[in-house]
Formats: sequence, structure tokens, C-alpha cells
Amino acid sequence: MALSQAAGYVEKLVGHQDNAIIEQDITNPALDRAKYADPSGETMQALVWNGKNSVKVQEVPKPRVVEPRDVILKVTGSTVCGSDLHLLHSSVIELQKGDILGHEFCGVVDSFGPEVKNLQKGQRVVASFQIACGDCYFCKQKLSSQCLKTNSNTIAHGMYGGSTAGIFGYSHFTGGFAGGQAEYVRVPLGDVNLLKLPDSVPDEKGLFLSDVLATSWHCVVDTGVTKGDVVAIWGAGPIGQMCADYCFINGAARVIIIDQNWRLDYVKSKYPKVETIDYSALPKGESVTSTLIKMVPNGGPDVALECVAGEYAKGWAHYFELMLGAETDTSEIVNEMITSVKSFGRCGITGVYVGFTNHFNIGSLMERGIRLIGNGQAPVHLYWEKLCGMIESGEIDPLKMVTHRVDISEIDLVYDKFDKKEDGMQKVFVQTKFSAPPAAGSPSLTLYKK
Repeated sequence: MALSQAAGYVEKLVGHQDNAIIEQDITNPALDRAKYADPSGETMQALVWNGKNSVKVQEVPKPRVVEPRDVILKVTGSTVCGSDLHLLHSSVIELQKGDILGHEFCGVVDSFGPEVKNLQKGQRVVASFQIACGDCYFCKQKLSSQCLKTNSNTIAHGMYGGSTAGIFGYSHFTGGFAGGQAEYVRVPLGDVNLLKLPDSVPDEKGLFLSDVLATSWHCVVDTGVTKGDVVAIWGAGPIGQMCADYCFINGAARVIIIDQNWRLDYVKSKYPKVETIDYSALPKGESVTSTLIKMVPNGGPDVALECVAGEYAKGWAHYFELMLGAETDTSEIVNEMITSVKSFGRCGITGVYVGFTNHFNIGSLMERGIRLIGNGQAPVHLYWEKLCGMIESGEIDPLKMVTHRVDISEIDLVYDKFDKKEDGMQKVFVQTKFSAPPAAGSPSLTLYKK
């Protein structure tokens, strides 16, 4: 938490860049009720960051239209993502107490600014987790995650050598925008960053166009999975699960998932063709790499996909280096990927890595011709129309991920259970007072408070 506060102080000291065309750092309407809160005085429930390993549901003001292309949504569905846990753990810098979290959400249009011409009140929409301007160099190619005009954070630009798009509910490092784990949310540039949902796609499916469906698809196609490939996937969470689905859709011959605990069995129950490795139960002297090389002829898989993240150390060296701030991310999984794929194999990183790592096996990368691909934050705009069509046709079913339906009033408890991988929680649908009744095939409501 001290690092996060220090980074925020430095950002204030040096100031933002001048590239953003929308106001930054509106992470809660309570910051300035006169400017950011709805004049009606209406309040809402919202999940806020309260410090390292602490989030809580608070009553905060409903947001108002601040800029002419804003859209205010009544949130009808949100979720908790593995990426949200990086905020919970303070792995992502520049969080402030009271920041409203949540980057995946859908809803109905409540109101909008005078320059929004393509939406009507009451329309059902899903939001892109990134905020794009729609007309910069990258947005014209629908590479929305790399928008040049929505995030003016100086530290982020300095660390990465370029700008990335603003992201909802993901700290001031990504622009400082209030997120959608709430009953209302303000969507800047809403005429660009909202996709209308057809009646045939219920919220329990359409919600996931916001992030997980596009992120998984991007991981698979950007890393270049093709017909006949053998693919190893690190991580059996929702991203890893959907990557397995997409690998088969794109012609992979075999998919092997590496993880531990009940999630391996869960994914295999949905996709029986998937093979699994429980890294915590390997025989003495065996590693993930040695196991994969034995499983796959000619030196290992063709492709490796990283669907975990860099904050989870497996060995003591990285554990202490992370704890002491000597690195921000462990290289252990990436090194396993590099040594596990066959020569000239491809490795794609979609799990979140925020900064710098030690002990990276650059020698194997170079000598064996391994292609290491940073997939980046997925450009949702490039894929969400195609993926919506795949939902409509039945080619993909996002409900295969969804194990729980929960209420916004208990989302703080959900964070804790999701973090601890308790209660068989793979992916949740978070309802609000505006949500429709559960769609066919979706879980019934789970309540945790007695």
C-alpha cells in the first residue's frame, strides 16, 4: 500500500500528460458532489477499495453526466475478475481509498450527454472494459486497448514507453475511472464504448463480452493457435477455460491445462477433451516442463498460453523478491513456458504483468528461437461483435464459466471467497436491483450473509 500511495504522490507532483480528451481521476462521485454526483441526491451501492486486502460496499452518490459524450447506465450485471485480485492485493499502483472498482459490466441506458446520438434510454448494452476515443491511430484499427487519448498517467507512460487506454475501476494508473461494481456507472465516450445487446443474448451471457470472452479470444488468435497445434495453458480460471474452448474452435489437436485444486476438474467437466497437469502433485524429481515434454512428442507443445499473472510466486526466491519490492512480477511461469514448448514454439502472455521481473531465461528464448508474445490488454472493440454473433449461434456458451449468481450487497464477501478459491467459485454474475430475473441455464442466487 505504501508503494501505491508513493506512486500517487509522485504522479501528483509531476502532473499528468496532456493527451487525454476526457477528464481523469473521477473514481467516485463523492470526490466532488457538486461536479460529479447526480443533482437528485440519489445514492447507490458500490464496491470500493479500502486498502490492501480490503474492499467494502458503501453507499455513494449516483454519478451524473459530466462530459457531453457520457452515458449513465443502470448496471444490470457485473462480475469479479482475476485481474480485480491484483487491485485487492495492491499489486497495481496508484489506488486510493474510496475508488469504485469493477471493469466488466452491462446495463441499460439511464441518461446521456447531448453529443450521444446512437443510443436511447432503456437500451440494453455491454461496456468495453477499456475506454477508447474511437478516432486515434489505434482506435481506427479497433485496437481499443491502446487508445492514445483516454489515459494521461505519466508514470504509466514512463514505465511502458507509450500510452495505453483508460480502464474502468482499475486505479489512477489507468486514468482513474469509477468502475461498474455498482448500481450505476458513468461511461465516458459512451457512444463508442457500449455495444447494444440483442434480445437473444441475456445479460448473463452478454456481460462477458466486456472482457473475458475478448481477452481469451485475443490470447488464442494473437499467439497464433492453428490447426493441429498442441497447446499448453497455464491457469484453469475463466480465461484459461475459455482459451481451451477457443483453441479447439481454432483447430488445436490437444489442449493441456496446468493448475492445481478443483478448477482442473471443473474445466475438464465442461471440456472432456482437455488434458490436465496438477503441478502440486507431480512426482519427486518431475517438473511441469519435464512432464509436458514426456506428454508431447518432438520436444513439447507448439504453443504455451499464460493465463495466470505475475504476482504469484511459486519458489522462495521470488516470494521474497516480490515482498521486498526487488521485482513486481515473478518470471517463473514464463520461464516454464519457454522451456516447455518445442524449439521455435510460441508463448503468449495474457495474465497481468505490471512491471519488472528477475531471473528471466533469455538464453533459452534466444538459443531455441522461442517466440514470446505479449498479448497486451485485449482490444475488445476488435472482437466483440464477432463474439456476440458466436453467442447467438450457440458456438460459444459463456454460462459454462458461471458457477454463482450473487448480489451487489455481498460483493465484498465474494472477493474474499474468489481470492481463496472457495465454494467452487469459477465466475460470478453480480446482480443489482435493476437486474432481470435469472436467464435459463444460469445459476440461482447464492446469499452468504446470515
